[in-house]
Amino acid sequence: MSDAHNMDTAADMPRLTPEPTIHATASVRDCRLGRYVEIRERARLLESTLGDYSYVMEDVDVAYTEIGRFANIAAQVRLCPTHHPMTRASLHHFTYRSSMYDLGEDDTDFFATRRAHGVSVGHDSWIGHAAIVLPGVRVGIGAVIGAGSVVTRDVPDWTIVAGNPARVLRERFPETIRQRLAASRWWEMTHAELREHLPWFRLDVETFLDHLGH
Repeated sequence: MSDAHNMDTAADMPRLTPEPTIHATASVRDCRLGRYVEIRERARLLESTLGDYSYVMEDVDVAYTEIGRFANIAAQVRLCPTHHPMTRASLHHFTYRSSMYDLGEDDTDFFATRRAHGVSVGHDSWIGHAAIVLPGVRVGIGAVIGAGSVVTRDVPDWTIVAGNPARVLRERFPETIRQRLAASRWWEMTHAELREHLPWFRLDVETFLDHLGH
């Protein structure tokens, strides 16, 4: 490894605050953002929620999505992309984004259907580079989605999926550990509690849970 600066070092990362950190090139419209949230370059978020400590990296596109706390969303991920209307005579979005083309009012029913089939992303999940999560999918707590995957169905809690379409590779932990993690609800800790328990977060999961008494 060269002596060049590693872009992942703390010195190169922004210091986050309770107020969301939003890059000047990002577009955020009608969203609810939590504390210590970061939105990187050219990301686009529409009518979505991003929970405390969650972040989205460069060129992410998110619409009509509920994202929990501590979610890790890599570059070029797409959550709830548009489904073109395949039963109509034309697939083109002039049929629903009609005002763009000076053809009339937009199709409000089309967008209402999109909102009704949003995506849900659980706490502490990790969505890998350039993955796509299709409308109506629930990504569970602690779930991992491999880079480049296309997720067409729900992902269980603490499960790793990958591929196109994404399939289950394995569960991250045995059932007893998953139950203990669920009972701990550590993602609801205050900022002060996170600081207090940080040394145990850096250890293996069983030691962490033993420390918490779960």
